[in-house]
Amino acid sequence: MGKIVDRLLLLFYSLIIFVASIFVLFTASSWIPLDQASSTLSHFYYEKSYAYPGIIISLVMLLISVRFLIVTLRRGRSQAPSIDQRTDFGDIRISIETVENLSLKAAGRTKGAKDLRARVRVNQSGLEITIRTIVDGESSIPELTEDMQGTVKSYIEDITGIPVASVTVFVANIVQSAPTFKSRVE
Repeated sequence: MGKIVDRLLLLFYSLIIFVASIFVLFTASSWIPLDQASSTLSHFYYEKSYAYPGIIISLVMLLISVRFLIVTLRRGRSQAPSIDQRTDFGDIRISIETVENLSLKAAGRTKGAKDLRARVRVNQSGLEITIRTIVDGESSIPELTEDMQGTVKSYIEDITGIPVASVTVFVANIVQSAPTFKSRVE
């Protein structure tokens, strides 16, 4: 809900800035005659029917600016996405990137796997880890992937203490090895 409100505020803010920019452009380019610009400005000074809407629009713009400033600073303070845990001694935050790197380290122990990439998502039941790999084509793919799944799951749970809901291994390709020819000597 907050994102929708912020988007609507941004739309309103952008429209006001757009109109104000066009007004300044027309005035600076002398497309609005000086006497007309000065009479409009004097209306803001002397007539309340011009002054009150101007004050209200200015206050709304000020409040929207403050809101955007707070949202920007709050987002700037936040760090990389992380997994938060509470212990008896305090809070622990482990970044998603750390879990991805640990997954790659564990998956790299599997013989026959090359060019590993990991992606981690957090859900209610635990971590969902997806490993993308290229295999050498010399090992059984079901055995290799099952070994990798078990290794990654146990390693992540042992190191981080976070339950792993699933480890998905996507075999993208096999390594094409260059044929080796033995020369025949006669």
